[in-house]
Amino acid sequence: MTNIVITGCSTGIGFATAKYLQSHGIKVYATVRDERHLNPLRANGLEHAMKMDVTKPEEISAVIANILEDDGKIDVWFNNAGYGQPGAIEDMQTYVLKEQFDVNVFALHECTRQILPIMREQGFGRIIQHSSILGLVSLKARGAYSASKYAVEGLTDTLRLELKGTNIYPVLLNTGPITSSFRKTAMKKLKENIDIENSIFKDEYKATLSEDKTTVPFNEEAISVAEIVYEIIVAKRPKPRYYITRATYLLVYLKRVLSTARLDKILFKI
Repeated sequence: MTNIVITGCSTGIGFATAKYLQSHGIKVYATVRDERHLNPLRANGLEHAMKMDVTKPEEISAVIANILEDDGKIDVWFNNAGYGQPGAIEDMQTYVLKEQFDVNVFALHECTRQILPIMREQGFGRIIQHSSILGLVSLKARGAYSASKYAVEGLTDTLRLELKGTNIYPVLLNTGPITSSFRKTAMKKLKENIDIENSIFKDEYKATLSEDKTTVPFNEEAISVAEIVYEIIVAKRPKPRYYITRATYLLVYLKRVLSTARLDKILFKI
């Protein structure tokens, strides 16, 4: 049976993907940072749920060892865990940017670094890296998140070249707006880490916090990601990257055909 490890499965994309893949005959090791989320996952039929804080290398090693003891292999690893830190560049203290990179980049790199020797030894594998449309274009007040996803793009593009000729495929997911708890977490991080009252962007921040974002243009449900992940698993040779949501396709197209100045005029309004 094909198996997969998914990070960040407590809610949203990770949870929906875990459920979907399991229903399609994939053995899913759904991992979460907080052990309090294990019982809800198991109650939803994800019996192989495991605790793994991706910022702790020893927990990554333990999960890999346990899976290898059970199955002797790891077919697919999905680096899904991450969050978005909003705020203007000038309002963001450096430690806040470091925290964003700790989860979105350095933890992803550590997972990738640890799983690669296993996949090289077994002679196959797929590593799915959850990037974003914001890893290809940038939006104001999204600098930390965008920078982290640009980094994921660079690491994965390089890894793909380094793995040429092997049967190991690194794959990028460029998602747009997806129904999840992403915005809720982002708003919490905005209030925690940005000095809103003393910012030149105070009014914009307050407007953002008060916005009703129950309806987002081009938004799709998390099942859209789950279906693509399944496509990657069953493909004989997966594509290097997959665009998810119409927003991603639209912005990528505009970046290709417009000058930087013209594209900036559009992005400024988003």
